[in-house]
Amino acid sequence: MKRLLDCTASDFVKMSGKELKQAILASEGRTMVAEVIGAVTPYYPAVTNAEMAAAFGADLILLNFFDVFNPHFEGVSTTVPDTIVKELKKLVGRPIGLNLEPVDMDAVQMETLHELPEGRMATEKSLRKAKELGFDFVCLTGNPKTGVSNTAITKAIQVARKVFGEDGLIIAGKMHSAGVAGEAGGSLMSTDTLHSFIEAGADIILIPSPGTVPGFTVEKTAKLVDAVHEKGALAILTTGTSQEGADEATIKQIALNSKMAGADLFHIGDAGASGMSIPENIMAYSVVVRGKRHTYVRMASSISR
Repeated sequence: MKRLLDCTASDFVKMSGKELKQAILASEGRTMVAEVIGAVTPYYPAVTNAEMAAAFGADLILLNFFDVFNPHFEGVSTTVPDTIVKELKKLVGRPIGLNLEPVDMDAVQMETLHELPEGRMATEKSLRKAKELGFDFVCLTGNPKTGVSNTAITKAIQVARKVFGEDGLIIAGKMHSAGVAGEAGGSLMSTDTLHSFIEAGADIILIPSPGTVPGFTVEKTAKLVDAVHEKGALAILTTGTSQEGADEATIKQIALNSKMAGADLFHIGDAGASGMSIPENIMAYSVVVRGKRHTYVRMASSISR
């Protein structure tokens, strides 16, 4: 099995969820995940945000605000909406996943919440549709003001595992409180929470990068990552608090701190530009965690390889 950073578009086409996980593990902390939104006008309308993120070094593309029952992605033209994901994969030559949100109707709110369409919530019906559309992985998490709780995430993981089978790739966790009281700052997650995600069937556990959520220091985050690794899962450290739109010096500090904390994957969010991180910040993050050689090769490689 190749390392993910060495994989080409043709490798990704035939790669299963288990093989994708193994390729990430073999890359030893050199995998970049860029989150993008296709429901807005692209940063540069001549290309999709997914293409832009891939061109600046992303290995995996994560779609946010994507409604599986009303498939749409700005910049992708098709007369058959259910083929949008497959068409997008042809354009970027990367594995593509999506966020689905396990909304907890019983959670105590810390702010007024948004009402989500059915196609963005993590239900058995939406997960089955996501599989049908051709997504390579699913991320069970919560956007701001959505009411996603850790308890609801655990339940959604079990459903996702049932839907995708043992070969599916499931990411789970929170980048911030998502509007739920008692799950903010240093109380966002604990070792017990992470273990519950893994026991429910998650392959990759999502944890905020050091410096992105109050109280998440390198030391604290490293302990959580160690707890994940002890259970045989991988850890993705996330920048999902709009700091993806910060200056490059801040991005580099977050990147290096995340590397020291033991991340297997590095996520950069969709804010800063129109529906994606500032492109230069994706590249800057990539250069820190894997150097110019691997970054430039990823940026330059044709999807025809």
